[in-house]
Amino acid sequence: MTQHPHQPPAAILAACAGAAAAAAPGTKSGGEHGRPPGRASCSPSPVAKLGESSCCHVWVCGFVHVCPLGLTWSGPNAHSTPPSPEEVQSWAQSFDKLMHSPAGRSVFRAFLRTEYSEENMLFWLACEELKAEANQHVVDEKARLIYEDYVSILSPKEVSLDSRVREGINRKMQEPSAHTFDDAQLQIYTLMHRDSYPRFLSSPTYRALLLRGAPQSSSEA
Repeated sequence: MTQHPHQPPAAILAACAGAAAAAAPGTKSGGEHGRPPGRASCSPSPVAKLGESSCCHVWVCGFVHVCPLGLTWSGPNAHSTPPSPEEVQSWAQSFDKLMHSPAGRSVFRAFLRTEYSEENMLFWLACEELKAEANQHVVDEKARLIYEDYVSILSPKEVSLDSRVREGINRKMQEPSAHTFDDAQLQIYTLMHRDSYPRFLSSPTYRALLLRGAPQSSSEA
């Protein structure tokens, strides 16, 4: 029996099925904040014509589209290109390499969404954007928005910061600068590194991406 040329190995389908099941709406997540289900990133959606095949349903898990006819890549926009197998493999070498890769950050952010902790990445990205700003009026406004969105105890997207860092932010907010949240950003970076990153490397989503770049050959039964 010859494998269909567009069909991925059974290992990929099994891995991606696991990712879909883990993040499907109503599935309880092991996220650090213990939030109720409802923000899962995976949902079935139709995709018209993959190659010469007719419409099928796929699981859209973050940025990886999986269906019985193949494994395709979809990034932040329709024109993005998939990461190379070498780049995907490099993400397991260090958390720094993952975070320095735009594609890596996108995939990791999608994974965090399934754990209900996407706000950690959003906060880190917002801090990076703030540090690149030179206009003081813009810095003031961005610092205020970051505080309201991720530091305020009233925000549903509040990140987990210790009292020392939080008190430091409160003092610095009297005269905001591009580095007001540096200590907080490092703390959240460390949290993602120690807590979420190991689970990401063992997740079905990352395993599926690794398998996507592995050599494939047809076999006969």
